[in-house]
Amino acid sequence: MDELPTRDRLVFAAMKLFGEKGYLSTSVQDILREAGANAGSLYHFFPTKQDVLVAVLDMYREGIEPMLLAPAWEGVDDPIERIFALLASYRRALEISDCLYGCPIGSIALELHEPDPPVRELLSVNFHQWVGHVERCLIEAGERLPADLDRRQTAILVLNVMEGGVMQSRTHRTLDAFDASVAGLRDYLDRLEQAASAGRNNAAGGHDG
Repeated sequence: MDELPTRDRLVFAAMKLFGEKGYLSTSVQDILREAGANAGSLYHFFPTKQDVLVAVLDMYREGIEPMLLAPAWEGVDDPIERIFALLASYRRALEISDCLYGCPIGSIALELHEPDPPVRELLSVNFHQWVGHVERCLIEAGERLPADLDRRQTAILVLNVMEGGVMQSRTHRTLDAFDASVAGLRDYLDRLEQAASAGRNNAAGGHDG
């Protein structure tokens, strides 16, 4: 990280610390220490700690594809399986951290009781972007899912499964809640696929008759 420009070092350091300790528990001195920078450098780029948070949220927004989706979806072509590959990437983060990992966006959203408008807007943008990628997977699944299925609503459900599973796993210090949440989602999507298949077969039978 020493080779990065100072501003990037500060943002990456803050991103790491906000994920580990939370925004409110991370001090400016923590960020400086982690980044190996001095106070003058930080205040040159970020007049306030909230400005650092805005930069971190911007980085998450810009990095969702290269940092999260691309690694999770490498070698996975099936659109529905991509959803579960994405969820599996969160499970790995929980497993590696002994269930201490928290989705950074979700953690910040919960931590800040009433975030200022610029922060709230970026949190919202990050959630919408995540949901949008999952919604596209559901759209790409085409007729495998019922035609009247609200893809956007279902993508929001997937986000809630992930966030709720992470939150409970962190609380209980076990993967059981996360695995149960994902298993419930898998069962739901399997049933949707079965319903769509039955509908196609009935339609084909009707045409044959």
